[in-house]
This record gives sequence, C-alpha cells and structure tokens, in this order.
Amino acid sequence: MAETQAIRDTAFDACSLMAMRYRQVRDATEFLCGPLANEDFGVQTMPDVSPAKWHIAHTTWFFETFLLNRFVAGYRLYRPEFDHLFNSYYVTHGEPFLRPHRGFLSRPTVAEVYAYRAAVDEAMLELIDRCDDQIRSRIQPLITLGLHHEQQHQELLLTDLKHAFSHNPLRPAYREDLPSVGHHDVGEAGWSEFDGGLYDIGADLDIDGFAYDNEQPRHRVWLEDFALADRPVSNADYLAFIDDGGYREPRWWLSEGWATVKAEGWQAPLYWERRDGEWWQFTLGGMRPVDPSAPVCHVSQFEADAYASWASRRLPTEAEWEVAAQAAAVRTKPLQDGANLREAGFLQPMATADDHGLRQLYGDVWEWTASSYTAYPGFRIPDGPVGEYNGKFMSGQMVLRGGSCVTPGDHIRTSYRNFFYPKDRWQFSGIRLAEDR
Repeated sequence: MAETQAIRDTAFDACSLMAMRYRQVRDATEFLCGPLANEDFGVQTMPDVSPAKWHIAHTTWFFETFLLNRFVAGYRLYRPEFDHLFNSYYVTHGEPFLRPHRGFLSRPTVAEVYAYRAAVDEAMLELIDRCDDQIRSRIQPLITLGLHHEQQHQELLLTDLKHAFSHNPLRPAYREDLPSVGHHDVGEAGWSEFDGGLYDIGADLDIDGFAYDNEQPRHRVWLEDFALADRPVSNADYLAFIDDGGYREPRWWLSEGWATVKAEGWQAPLYWERRDGEWWQFTLGGMRPVDPSAPVCHVSQFEADAYASWASRRLPTEAEWEVAAQAAAVRTKPLQDGANLREAGFLQPMATADDHGLRQLYGDVWEWTASSYTAYPGFRIPDGPVGEYNGKFMSGQMVLRGGSCVTPGDHIRTSYRNFFYPKDRWQFSGIRLAEDR
C-alpha cells in the first residue's frame, strides 16, 4: 500500500513540475508581448519576419495539434480554420499558410488569438493533471519539445519586432525602459589554443537532459591544432574593416557574398545609421550610439567571412566552437556564468570587462561558423510530423553557435545548433575569429 502511494506521489510530482514548467514558458511569451499595442501585433516587414500575433497563435497551434488532438478523447479543434492559418511548415500534417502572407491576417483579432491561447492552455493543464504514468511517458517528450519550440519563437518574436519597428520612420522603442549598455575597454583580442585530436561532440542527454534531433547523435571528430579568439569581434574592430573600404573591395568576399553586397547596397551592419558623422544603431530600446567595445551584431555570414579574410583569419568550424565551449566548462547553465542572455535584461549585445579565458561564448551574439548545416553521422529523421522539425532544412544554411542577448538562459547549451542562410542578418548574429596553429 505504501509503495503504491509512493508511486502515485512521484507521478503527481512529475505532473506538477510539468504543469509549472508549461505555465512558466507560456507566461513568458505573454510577458514579452506586454509592451505591444494592438497595432504592433500584425506587422510583417519581410517574408522571413512573422507578426507577433502569428507567433503566439502558432505556438498554441503546436500544443493543440500534437497533444490535445492526439491524447484527449473526443477533442474538437478550437476553430478548424486555425489548423491551416497557423501551420508553419508541417506538410505531412496539412497545408501550411504561406509564410510571406502571415501579415495579411487582420483576422482573427489579437483578442481572438489570446482567447484561443487561453482555451488551449486550460485544456493542456487538464491533460497534464489527469495523465497517468503511461500517458505521461508519451506526452512529456512532446510537451518538452513544444516548450523549447515556444522559447525559439520567443527569441524570434523579439528579432522580428526589432525588424518591424526599425522600418517605422519614428524609430519607436519596443521598451523605453531598457538599461543602457555599459561601456568597457575590451582591449585587443587574445587567443586560446587547443590541441588537435579526436573529440566527442553533440548532445549528451545524460548531461543536457533535452536536445533537438539535429544535435544528435554524439560522435567523434578529428581536429587539427587551432585557436579561438577570446572575445567576439567588437564594433570598433568592424569599423576598421568598414573604414578600410571593406564593403568596396571584392577580394575579401565570397562570390555570392559580393553579389549580395552589390544587390542590397550594404555599407554597414543592419540597423546602423550615419548621423552627423557618427554611427548610431537601432535597438529594441530605440536609437542609440554604436558602442565601440560591444560585439558587432546583425551581420550576415557573408560579412563575417569577409571580415575574417580581411583580418587574415577565418571563422571557426562548429566542431571547433563546441570543443572550445566544452573546455570552458559551461554546459547547461550559462546564465549562472554571467552571460548576457535574455534574463540579463539588456536585449542588446554589450561589452564585458571580464578578461578570463574565452569571453562571451554564450549570449550577446550568435556566432557564425564556417560549417554548413547538415546531418551528423547516424542522424535519422524522427517518424511522424515532428520529424519535419529540423531535418528537412539541412540544405544551403550555415550553423551559428552560442545564443544571443534575446535567447532564454535555460534554452541554450553547448551542443545547440542554430542555422540561417548566409545572407540573413536580422538575427542577433556576430563573429568570433579562429586560426590554425
């Protein structure tokens, strides 16, 4: 009898923790939307940017589609039309609504989307509360995936809002109360050296607890001797590249990168503006002067590669980055190491006075690598619609590592692989240099 009660208590505790985590992540999304006016929720300023309203609806659609509709007997969709409107790219499930057209949706209203969200949350918490061990073993992995998926959209929500607000001539701030970034003399970049050899990379689920399928399986790679810069490239570093004609000299650029520079008219990182002879940048706190010591941000992989060529260095491979991060001994709790992640509250890259070892591996800016986004040896796409989550995008994109100033602190880890096209620069992306030794 006592043993049976202990099992019930354990199941209750697991369900309580699941419910608490569910509320925590879902509430965080709504907190991020707190500063928005209704008019802000529907803006889409390019095909890659999604309106805030779509983000909060799509993350709700995920739980309704992959959990409630599968595990609640007799469940009826909140509105069957939403299954099309808020499907992002799951073609094995149904017909996604075209991404460039998400800004066309004046209806459903913001209020209707929040009502949808509230209804799904109520049903999800009931599902969690009622589940037994057998059901819990089936829904817990999906809930965990759904919450990490929502954290990805929290980050995208902020990057997309920044892009949207930057296109308004008023240059409105997402939040007027964001603290100013501290100014520190970061000095010249130093180098951390690493011996070549055979290394293990990829997610270790015994340590990380959760990882996306694209971080697996853990496997061995051979590296030659290499060194990584001990800090990201700063705005001052990048200004030297600009002032030396970096955007006018084709010899530093990949062919496609140079064609993009000419076609897009790039002369500086995204969000930089010249005012009375000084560089300013648009931030989530509005227009602010460029801090020379802060990491350069909102550069494409083309720009990162060109800067590295100009500096007679190169970008690290993702395996080099991960091996260096493992040596830094901050795997699953980077926030505790003082990283400038979302919880730090700046929502902008900042300089750090820390001069010990590899600085700012986590937070501030996602760091471009020289690695194409492709499958690890032994990777298999999972069965079912959630198999479309990562694997089908392994073409033409490049890997970034380390998280940014808008990444949730409990979302990032050493093995995390972000990926974007080499021309993309609306993400909080920056540069760390590497060299052979």
